[in-house]
Amino acid sequence: MTTVITNARIFDGTRVLSERTVVIDDAVIRSVGAPVDQPGAEVVDAAGMTLLPGLIDAHVHTSPEALRLALTFGVTTELEMGGVLTAGRRNHITGNDQLADVRSSGFGITPPGGHPSEIVPEGAMPGQDEEGWQDVVMPFSRTPDEAVAFIPQLTGSGSDYIKFLIDDGTTAHAPGLPMLDQATLNAGVAEARRCGMLTVAHALTVEATRMALEAGVDGLVHLFLDQPPTPQIIDLIAASGVFVVPCVVLNASIMGITGERFAFDPRVHTRLSPHWLATLQSSFNHYPQGRLADVLASVRALHEAGVTLLAGTDASVPVPALGGLAHGASVHHELQMLVAAGLTPAEALSSATMQPAQRFGLSDRGRIAEGLRADLLLVKGDPPTDIADTLNIEAVWRRGTKADLSMTGH
Repeated sequence: MTTVITNARIFDGTRVLSERTVVIDDAVIRSVGAPVDQPGAEVVDAAGMTLLPGLIDAHVHTSPEALRLALTFGVTTELEMGGVLTAGRRNHITGNDQLADVRSSGFGITPPGGHPSEIVPEGAMPGQDEEGWQDVVMPFSRTPDEAVAFIPQLTGSGSDYIKFLIDDGTTAHAPGLPMLDQATLNAGVAEARRCGMLTVAHALTVEATRMALEAGVDGLVHLFLDQPPTPQIIDLIAASGVFVVPCVVLNASIMGITGERFAFDPRVHTRLSPHWLATLQSSFNHYPQGRLADVLASVRALHEAGVTLLAGTDASVPVPALGGLAHGASVHHELQMLVAAGLTPAEALSSATMQPAQRFGLSDRGRIAEGLRADLLLVKGDPPTDIADTLNIEAVWRRGTKADLSMTGH
């Protein structure tokens, strides 16, 4: 099947191109700027519209239902930061073009009783039910030796990258949680590096951020919210070369700020089921003393320091206690937050396309270029000028197959 998208403004992942035509042949982009004459092709006249690479959410906890919802919002790939959708468990997802694609860390390394035990109901972990999940690795680590031993188990079970959770409960309304110590963290990160694995850290405080940087992780998949930015912590992050997934929408939720105002947009709430809408309109409300202005200032400072920022949400399940977030929808909210923090719309778009693909080694996506996957989002308007236009969704393609946008989170 050949599809020709013509008369489009094309944002290739970094900039707007002079070309106006993209030809999709089966699952890949055959050409950019080729002649329109393709006998037998479906022709899409995209006059007044912008063609973007499919969006990538660089922080989720997901499921097939959530991946279906994400795709209806133009999110063609989700990066799971704690879950079971590792390589051996996603064959049915890889070949299903009505679901977003996914990569996963598997479960993150944490001590027994550590985060996320304070928000995951007892008995909800894999291996404790009859779903056949007994082979899922639960890498509870108290010592350096235990952390090191879990790395080959995680890689062997299909983890695409390794996550470390550094959380004493300060921002989770659960002070005193068991937390990885520096020696255990250092040993685990070093072993993951020896095995050639990308490493990321859950760190929501300045102190946890310092620990992650000392250990040498490749990326921070949260941004601290317990303090305003200082030149010292910004310089430390910048000098390390890490990428940062700020998850501003999550931090707002942790502070008690709901997604209700965002959900009021009909381009959002008409695509959500009642359960997801109720979740988006709620919040975590674990750390009401935090200040969103400080988080936005941290994002601005990191951006000015040249730190690579990736768009992520931490969307998980449709439960209001974990609210303020919804798969797919919240990526658009995050893009608006990043622009509010000082990124240009084009820079924000890059944070959800080219940049995460590059940092996570997904060389087949994240850009509009010949030979890459035809993961594409077509919207009315001009998102590189007005970021809110990303919600004017006209069509989504996943591997060249048009998504059914009538599907919602029901």
